[in-house]
Amino acid sequence: MPVKIKGKTHYRTSEAARIAGISRSTLLRWLHDSVVEDSCPRDRRGWRLFSEDDIARIAGEANKSR
Repeated sequence: MPVKIKGKTHYRTSEAARIAGISRSTLLRWLHDSVVEDSCPRDRRGWRLFSEDDIARIAGEANKSR
């Protein structure tokens, strides 16, 4: 379920991966390997929150990989 922060919509890891067209494990691996920058804010539980701009960058990387 998307979260609104200061008027911007943010998505959790699984949602962001699904929207970008990759698996959650691939997204987490890319974050770990610095394929995509891990500058995402986190919620109170420490879970990453991805903006729509973040997801667009992830999807762009996914399209390069194909």
